[in-house]
Amino acid sequence: MLTIGDISEKVPVVSLTTKSAEVNLLFEVNPDLEGILVVEDDKPAGLVMKSQFYRKISTKYGFDLFMGRPINLVMDTNPLIVEFFDPITLVSSKAMARSQKNLYDYVVVIQNERLHGIVSIKNLLIKLAEIQVNQAMYTNPLSGLPGNVLIEEKMLEYIQNGTKPFSLLYLDLDHFKEYNDTYGFKKGDLLIKEVSNLLSKYVLLNNLEDSFVGHIGGDDFVAILPNHNFEPTCQAIMHEFRNRIKEYYDDNDWKNKYVFTKDRNGNFGNIPLVTLSIAVVTNEHHTYKSIDEISKIASDVKKQCKLYDDSCYIHFENKDSNLIEQTNCSCT
Repeated sequence: MLTIGDISEKVPVVSLTTKSAEVNLLFEVNPDLEGILVVEDDKPAGLVMKSQFYRKISTKYGFDLFMGRPINLVMDTNPLIVEFFDPITLVSSKAMARSQKNLYDYVVVIQNERLHGIVSIKNLLIKLAEIQVNQAMYTNPLSGLPGNVLIEEKMLEYIQNGTKPFSLLYLDLDHFKEYNDTYGFKKGDLLIKEVSNLLSKYVLLNNLEDSFVGHIGGDDFVAILPNHNFEPTCQAIMHEFRNRIKEYYDDNDWKNKYVFTKDRNGNFGNIPLVTLSIAVVTNEHHTYKSIDEISKIASDVKKQCKLYDDSCYIHFENKDSNLIEQTNCSCT
């Protein structure tokens, strides 16, 4: 994941005792320079943007008042300061929330409480646009959720971190093909969107940083929680899914609890209503080394979910070198 520190750059720095006349000379010698940082003990103390500097000294008494005096009388003592590893999207939101007067000021980047550099608003917006274009390229057009490329990037991020807790939820709809064949692809698309909305509601809107939802394709989804407290989320998703699925059937099919249609083998029969399976894999007791390792386990657990007649989730736990299934199945 690209962070604000990855696009930061260096600019001239001065001390608190530097005279405004010296800052003026720096701007004159470097006409493309938009701003200068004021530092104290390698920490940002203030920001001097060229436009605001000249606005102050160009007042009636500004030149005589400030030119021979320290820059701390002119600098902005409260610039936007962000951490090196802050996401670019988060920094962009903070930058755009500033007052009109400071909207185009540098964003100051620190690392371990010390100055690292700055990011100009021009470069920030260019990089943000690149990110949005890339996301659009790899987003599922039906659900609007990240597709396989971005899913793999997120999973790899957690795997490479090693110590960061996560719960991966692998979800899919059981009997969805038969539903699609019976009710048509438009209703099927609406049901897919329903699931994506539920995941966004209970995963992305829970205010947990680094939560993630992706759409593998068809009726398969992935969600990642940055903790091991997956049960409330699974239960909430299943509960609301059970309440909403009724809207996708006519009264007769809902009453019967089945649909008379062809199965995957082309034989007519009573096909159960659509249910939701959630396979859960966490790194609470095991460090995973590859995406393939996690994917295989999640796929195997999902097959076990499908043995149940109702929506359910199963948590798979690895406590030692032998894979052990935790008896943790919850059905609606």
